[in-house]
Amino acid sequence: MSATSVKSTAGLSARSSAFVPRLRSKVVPAPARRSRGAVSPVALFTGLVQGTTTVVSFDNVGDFARLKLKFPPNTLDGILIGASVACNGTCLTVVETDGDCACFDLIVETLRATNLGELEPGSEVNYERSAKVGDEIGGHNVSGHVSTKATIVTQTDTDNNREVVFELDPRWSKYILPKGFVAVDGCSLTVGDVSPGRFNVWLIPETIRATVFATKNVGSTVNIEIESQTQTIVDTIERVLDERGLGLESAATSSSESSTNAASKTYEPKTKATVSDGYKDPMDELCEEDPSADECKVFD
Repeated sequence: MSATSVKSTAGLSARSSAFVPRLRSKVVPAPARRSRGAVSPVALFTGLVQGTTTVVSFDNVGDFARLKLKFPPNTLDGILIGASVACNGTCLTVVETDGDCACFDLIVETLRATNLGELEPGSEVNYERSAKVGDEIGGHNVSGHVSTKATIVTQTDTDNNREVVFELDPRWSKYILPKGFVAVDGCSLTVGDVSPGRFNVWLIPETIRATVFATKNVGSTVNIEIESQTQTIVDTIERVLDERGLGLESAATSSSESSTNAASKTYEPKTKATVSDGYKDPMDELCEEDPSADECKVFD
């Protein structure tokens, strides 16, 4: 190949490479996500009481109180104003911290519906900080919203456990089932026996040691939180049965109306016989003389 040919070929290659389009990376922005609004965090507890804390001060002015509690060392590490802590099973908001102490505000409804209104300096209180994602749920889901209060009516101690019997408003008994869950002063406990207005639990030594049950006696008041799923199921079934006229209230009303209607009915004489011998039913004669006689009443 001549030098001219080589030069021409080289020039052609150079021109060809000059016209090759360059590939440029293009960043495509991700589609904007639809705004769903902020979701407020919901405090969640497990019913595994982490220990007891001591009341430093309790300033109660009637419809409002400021509660100051002293916690064990390092318990409040990382806690922020606005965080939630379950105190005797009641979800309270931290409003102030001072070393190992934290303060909480109690409004009138909290004072009325829980046993926190009975506290005084030196009282012991169960506590549990709210659970974090990934924490072990060793008890059951507890919201910290107390349902009602109960009173200890009997305590029986043996070598290895303690039986405690609680008394509460009977209308709550339908939500407390044998072998079910109930939170008592924030402790997740398994229910033993249940009767209208009463139920019992059995406490192991560790539960007594680590909670306020060590200082509870007959007559002491405790906070009760019903297991929410059980309450939802019971209320839903009752509502559906009532809508279909099969509920307890509907059945009682129906039974009462039936008894009233039956008692108000009286014997009605049969159509007169057409036989030629002039036969007449003896019951007709009796009831014509005294329609209110017991024999003349008709029951369904």
